[in-house]
Amino acid sequence: MPESLADATRFVLIGTSHAGNVGAAARAMKVMGFADLVLVRPRFADVLVRDETLALASGATDVLAAARVVPTLAEALEGISHACATAMTPRDFGPPTRAPREHLATLAAGAHRVAFVFGAERTGMDNDDVYRCHTCLSIPTHPDYGSLNLAQAVQLIAYDWRQALGGYAVMPRTTDAALADGAAIAGLLAHWQATLEAVGFLDPAAPKKLMPRLNQLLNRAAITQDEVHILRGIARAVASRRQQD
Repeated sequence: MPESLADATRFVLIGTSHAGNVGAAARAMKVMGFADLVLVRPRFADVLVRDETLALASGATDVLAAARVVPTLAEALEGISHACATAMTPRDFGPPTRAPREHLATLAAGAHRVAFVFGAERTGMDNDDVYRCHTCLSIPTHPDYGSLNLAQAVQLIAYDWRQALGGYAVMPRTTDAALADGAAIAGLLAHWQATLEAVGFLDPAAPKKLMPRLNQLLNRAAITQDEVHILRGIARAVASRRQQD
């Protein structure tokens, strides 16, 4: 994975009104492996240390600690060779509009220092700010409702950019249980056969293909050793209840 491109990636938030969105954006960045956050003219000068910001960051406080606050977008884009605006409002002039996934795949093949620029929650990006950017990214949404929360938009762009850079491997969250072997399956089938005969479901004189069909069912299910124990426990419970009756 080209980590150098990830390290060169910047997220720029312009005129952010809600402190919680700054914290949530930092969290969205960190889970995708990005750390360069720049705020342009946020509503609160102390937004990076406000309680709501820290709470919504949910552990991404290192991103906040390293973030910068600047007065203009021009300063936020220093050192950036390709800036992507995220603007929903149609304009009759400006950079070309692209879908994130399509454009970012192409962008990842280059050697740009990339910035993703997000406007204020209520008003979005000003025309002059959009004109400073090379591309306008439009997240595909339902045509009748395209309103995304700021941090949600950051998360979607961060995810698509991370995937374009190669993505992360999926980490296993559960332990694969050992599959039952042939001996365990044979023992289970014998146990079932005895129980089914005892309850009158299986006629031992005319078994037909019931047990082979059950054998095939178990093979398709690829059951685990623990599941064999469960099924045999059910058979024992049936036999015990029948004896009581």
